[in-house]
This record gives sequence, structure tokens and C-alpha cells, in this order.
Amino acid sequence: MPEIRWLRISYWVGAIADLIVGVLMFFPEIGRAAYGDSDFEPTADYRYAMRFGASLMLGWTVLLLWADRKPLARRGVLPITVFVIAGLASAGAYAVSAGLISLSNMIPSWGFQALLTALFLYSYFRSGRAAPPSSPAAVQ
Repeated sequence: MPEIRWLRISYWVGAIADLIVGVLMFFPEIGRAAYGDSDFEPTADYRYAMRFGASLMLGWTVLLLWADRKPLARRGVLPITVFVIAGLASAGAYAVSAGLISLSNMIPSWGFQALLTALFLYSYFRSGRAAPPSSPAAVQ
């Protein structure tokens, strides 16, 4: 079923992206290189905040892989994830406005976030025709 294929692509692309970002957050030295800021030296409070966020990011990776096990029944994970992406994009806007990251270094992230959002929403709405009726058993 093509609807399931799109859902599974969405879950896996999201999980891989979350895993990569989680690693960048957990290891700020790698993240620093990814965003082109060789002068940045992460402080202890920065490391704490990033590792806190990394644990949530890696948890979301597992959530997307869990959703992949029952793609239609758990398709509601995708629109929820769109809100998470919007939060990350707004954090990026703050980072640019505060001079923490240059606009040119943030644009690729925003572009990827826009593509993820489009993929997730497309997959969610396309699968609506094939979704099973809601029931407690459907989300187990």
C-alpha cells in the first residue's frame, strides 16, 4: 500500500534526522563544526542544556521507530512531530536574532525542517483514507 510506504519513509527519515541532531547536541564539538563556528567554546551550562535536549531528541528517535511498527495506527505521531519541528525552527530563529548562529548557516536547517514538515504532513493526510478506525487496540 503506497500510504504505508509514505508513512514508513517519514518515520525513518525523521528518526535518522533526530539521531543525527541528537548526536550533534550531545557532542557540542561536532555541532560546532556542523554550524561553522570554530570559535565557540561550550560552557558547562550550555553542555547541560544541550545534553538535556539531546535526550529528548534521542527519545523522539525511538518514538518514530515505534510508530513505524504500526504505521497506520500510529500515524498521529507525524502531526505532533510537526509541532516539535516548529519549535526547533523558532529556536533557530532566536539563535540567528541573538547572533549565536549566522543566517547563512541556519538556512540549510530551516530548509530541511520545511522539507520534513511537508513530508510528514503529506504522509499523514495521504494515509487518512487507509487509516483504521480509532480504538484502544489500534495504538498498542
